[in-house]
Amino acid sequence: MKIVFMGTPDFAVASLNALQQAGFDIVGVVTAADKPAGRGQKLNESAVKKYALENNLRVLQPLKLKDPLFIEELISLNADLFVVVAFRMLPEIVWNMPPKGTINLHGSLLPQYRGAAPINHVIINGEKESGVTTFFLKQEIDTGDIIFSDAVDITDDETAGSLHDKLMVVGANLLVKTVKAIEADDYNEVPQPQSDELKSAPKIFKDFCKVDWNQPSQTVYNHIRGLSPYPTAFTTFNDKTLKIFSAVLEDKEPAISTGAFLTDGKTYLKFATKDGFISLTDVQYEGKKRMLIDEFLRGMRL
Repeated sequence: MKIVFMGTPDFAVASLNALQQAGFDIVGVVTAADKPAGRGQKLNESAVKKYALENNLRVLQPLKLKDPLFIEELISLNADLFVVVAFRMLPEIVWNMPPKGTINLHGSLLPQYRGAAPINHVIINGEKESGVTTFFLKQEIDTGDIIFSDAVDITDDETAGSLHDKLMVVGANLLVKTVKAIEADDYNEVPQPQSDELKSAPKIFKDFCKVDWNQPSQTVYNHIRGLSPYPTAFTTFNDKTLKIFSAVLEDKEPAISTGAFLTDGKTYLKFATKDGFISLTDVQYEGKKRMLIDEFLRGMRL
């Protein structure tokens, strides 16, 4: 069975590697175009492209997914199945092309948390469980019939980064299981349940990352965890941006107004919330490197 793989970030690399290790014939890899990055604006290759080149896989980098030349090249690959992991939304002319369909690996237990940022939102909302799902693509995003799913527990101190790494491995294994089942024609498609209580996972923008200290401590703590290490929660401190990578909860009732802070100037910096304190432990001040709180305080005049 010939497969075309579509993906861009590190999360997708684990799946592509798992498919290769399982012996599947990857006839093409579609990934994002190279983008300029850094001070020198040097062209930066996606994680998937780097892996594909290292493993002598054919790489396609269309700017537009409806480009006639790209469509012709896809057709020429004569693939049986398309596999999508952390890629763009596909037009029907693409996902409807292969005879065995197009499958997607999504980082949530569908139908919950459809959208671009399921790993972040599941922690922000304080969930205790997440997972991965494989499904066939349809016109509406993340709505296709489910093939398989696998759940993982979320610990109390889980971050988006640590959950990402868990799901990356579990998802790669589930994807191999799914492709094997499709190859053997041994699977059942299950329509996604309909519900009025679905939680979504929309793309995250900068305004959403700002900490609202008027919220309860648990809500603020979840917000910080769900945005760590990227795109990162932040607050304003001395009229500059202070990114917060990690923090701890303190239940003690604040005697100061929400958003105000307490510090000894050496070991702790904590902000008052609606019902307690959030003590920062790992931060990055605007224009500075990331550092632990004691190092940050040593170089800060308060």
